[in-house]
Amino acid sequence: MKKLLLVLTIAFSASVMYAGGYRVGVQGHKQLAMGHTGVAVVTSAESAFFNPAGLVYLDGKLNVSLGAAAVLSNTSYQNREFGYTSEADNPVGTPFYAYGSYKITDWLSAGIAVYTPYGSRVEWPTDWEGSHLVNNIELSAIFVQPTISIKLSDKLSVGGGPIYVTGAVNFNRNLSRSLTDEEGNRSNVTIDASGINAWGYTVGAMFRPTENINLGFNYRSKIDMNVERGDGTADFENLPGALAPGFADGDFTASLPLPAELTFGASFKPSDKWLIAFDYTRTFWDAYESLDVQFFNAAGLSRNPRNYKNSSIYKIGAQYDATQKVTVRAGFYFDESPIRDGFFAPETPRPDSVNFTAGFSYNLNSRWAIDASVLYVHSNEIENSYDYFVEAGQRTSFGGEYKSNALVAGIGVSYKL
Repeated sequence: MKKLLLVLTIAFSASVMYAGGYRVGVQGHKQLAMGHTGVAVVTSAESAFFNPAGLVYLDGKLNVSLGAAAVLSNTSYQNREFGYTSEADNPVGTPFYAYGSYKITDWLSAGIAVYTPYGSRVEWPTDWEGSHLVNNIELSAIFVQPTISIKLSDKLSVGGGPIYVTGAVNFNRNLSRSLTDEEGNRSNVTIDASGINAWGYTVGAMFRPTENINLGFNYRSKIDMNVERGDGTADFENLPGALAPGFADGDFTASLPLPAELTFGASFKPSDKWLIAFDYTRTFWDAYESLDVQFFNAAGLSRNPRNYKNSSIYKIGAQYDATQKVTVRAGFYFDESPIRDGFFAPETPRPDSVNFTAGFSYNLNSRWAIDASVLYVHSNEIENSYDYFVEAGQRTSFGGEYKSNALVAGIGVSYKL
């Protein structure tokens, strides 16, 4: 019977319907409106995220960009063979960013970036058909990134800096498909952890062969979010009386990789009013092989295969200076899912997606501008399963058809002096 409790999917992931896996792609309204391109674009302090090497080319001494967005997403599940249907309740997510840069000399700039590339909430109905994999989950991660940008010549610059991450997670799932206490209440566990801290780094370069062409690359390192003993607690509820003494509430340890990303891109200005950009991002999701959880009670070690694969994002965007005060933008990107067949768990039911973006900036004066963007994410219905849940010593499968989409809308401000 204890083997029923050995497989526990903390799943520090979330039902995020954009940017693949548990990644949230909302790091700047100017760049999001242009298909989330930006590694070879110099427009604002958003370069602190997209490519720190670009900060040294910004106009003015001081540049600041602030913004937030609302994420409206929905996820539905059905299994036609057994007549199962469920729909997740995804509370509104609110990713944000804050960037600043200061030009110390003509060849040196310093900046700071605060942003939220991972995080969301999803709530499936209590005791739904997939409750042995997940009932609800809430994930948050905030990145703080000081950075410098150095101009090596009029045509070449480099930039980068360390990344500090702090995060928290709350997760609940039932322990099996059928285990209950004597009153018939489903046995479940809630994991709660906060103050999860880690370090990484980012580095980039930008090459400007002509006044109208930019080339760039940016690399963000893998960051391992480790839950150490004492960072959180596991709370077991509604266990049968015979099992309860062996599964006391207590500590646990676990680790989740935030994968490395490598982006190459180019931008060019075919005229004074137009800017067109292309980006290619490779995300090294193969770091997420398994989610292993060590409980410090009779549950012992839980191994939860994920076996993610590396994935790519192909992006294109454009902006047009319609008037002296208004700049309009639009873009598109295709985002590959990192989830392999047979590993399709309902905490991240996200297949390949097509993504359409648009937005604008309105210049209030020479210093202040309002930036806005909207993103629509469309994922085709997909039929898949998770085949690695172990119950009574046997591997079982949970599958069906998933459908998801999302709408992201946000507003921000930019300032330069």
